[in-house]
Amino acid sequence: MCDVNCIRWGAKNLTGKEIEGKRVIEVGSYDVNGSLRYIVELLEPTEYIGVDVVEGPGVDTICSAENLVEKFGQESFDMVISTCTLEHIKDWKKAVSNIKNICKPNGIILVIVPSDWPFHEYPYDFWRYKKEDIKNIFSDCDILVLGEDPQTPSLVYVKMRKPNEFYEKDLSDYQLYSVIVDKKITEIYEKDLQNFYFKHLSFKDKIKNIVLKKGRMIFSKD
Repeated sequence: MCDVNCIRWGAKNLTGKEIEGKRVIEVGSYDVNGSLRYIVELLEPTEYIGVDVVEGPGVDTICSAENLVEKFGQESFDMVISTCTLEHIKDWKKAVSNIKNICKPNGIILVIVPSDWPFHEYPYDFWRYKKEDIKNIFSDCDILVLGEDPQTPSLVYVKMRKPNEFYEKDLSDYQLYSVIVDKKITEIYEKDLQNFYFKHLSFKDKIKNIVLKKGRMIFSKD
């Protein structure tokens, strides 16, 4: 997923030198409301592969973020892009590890994550990332750009380079804020998916989506 602010930021921070003749992968590429793919392909990569867990627009290969290395191999892409995806992945640590490890040394990783979005299931929603979280999680990479879009301060944008000598940071004990339990935790357990707070959030989100869908149907008839 990628809204207009995401696309604007990508256009500003991606260069032809980084993309032309290079292999690019987008993790979480299902095109719901926009994609950086169109910008990247204008800069002529040799290959652009979109991966997601379900078929749909923008998806070339079905693969979870946790299995990227198994599917494509270590250090197989010059650029890895992931926009508004990591919040939906239960095992975000394994996903981040795979993103780092499919990137070639001196390659570019571009990530956009929510820091303060309301709960939204597509079909799941687990995590929120502050700027300090991103600095810590990707401290094993060279961060080139890190900030929040002034028009969308609830999103954190980061562009980084994987160093030639890469030593992956151990994130096993890292605590991240989870929207389903309303606190920082190291990982999500099955009991967390059964708690009242999460079920209440999920119910409200389903009602909201039903109302929005009915509203769109009414306006389309007009």
